[in-house]
Amino acid sequence: MSKNRRIPFGYMIKNGVITTEPKEVYVVIKIFDEYLSGKSLNDIANQMQIEGIPYHPNEVNSWNRNMIKRIIENEKYLGTDKYPKLIDDVKFRKANEVKTKKATNLCMIPESVKEIRNLTVCDQCRKRMFRTQNGTWTCKTVRCIGIKHKVTDQMIISAVLNMLNSVIANLSLLDAGGELSIYKPNGHVAKQTNEINRMLDHTEIDHERIKAELFKLAEMKYKCCSYDDVPQNTEYLKDLFSNIKSLDSLDIELLKKVVRNIVISCYADISLEMINGVSIINTTARKEYNTYECYSDTCNENS
Repeated sequence: MSKNRRIPFGYMIKNGVITTEPKEVYVVIKIFDEYLSGKSLNDIANQMQIEGIPYHPNEVNSWNRNMIKRIIENEKYLGTDKYPKLIDDVKFRKANEVKTKKATNLCMIPESVKEIRNLTVCDQCRKRMFRTQNGTWTCKTVRCIGIKHKVTDQMIISAVLNMLNSVIANLSLLDAGGELSIYKPNGHVAKQTNEINRMLDHTEIDHERIKAELFKLAEMKYKCCSYDDVPQNTEYLKDLFSNIKSLDSLDIELLKKVVRNIVISCYADISLEMINGVSIINTTARKEYNTYECYSDTCNENS
């Protein structure tokens, strides 16, 4: 690990006074010129290392991007009462404008990508995917196998756009089946029904008790009913997509309405989980029942 210098790179103490170190001054100027030419902090640090330029006098040190960054940011190079001037004002200002712009670009995430990030999950662990500053995606869940291939913003956007257009072209991809309401009586319902029938067979009928038992039976039957919103959601999706023409760009508002999750597999296969449970996949790999694949501009149902 490199040590911190007592005085900035480019200077030395001679006879108790801070003065310039000619060899290091040359390097400082070179660093500014290389940065303004378009090289990154890492590129310059690697170049310093390859050329064998020491960061500390008489020591072989490993340069890193933070060392380069500190040199570019150091206002002492503009000259102070103690430090001689090494860099002219224009060059210093331009270099720091470049650095600020690069840092801002890394931190800025387009609104469309923010919305995509809220929907994107890992196929293996079902946790939210993590987007790095350079626009690539990964899964950071402990013990999850993650993604074995590079996935970028543009890959996701292109795949999602392709799948939405495939649905627009072929609404049958949304078919999921299912019934709106399903009633599955259990043993308690059968037992309660038999008890009521037995009471009705008595010669003397207790109407109030039977009424109470009938209410109890109705409550038990209600608990055996399950509501399935798949048919309703499927109808909603078909109505919505039937009125949409082919998309030239990703419609984020539409995406939020129709998609439950954007799923990325460990092999970088990208799929959409629609709100009715149907999966649309942008890959050539075969998947399980009720899942569909997209090939270029069209999707073909699994056989």
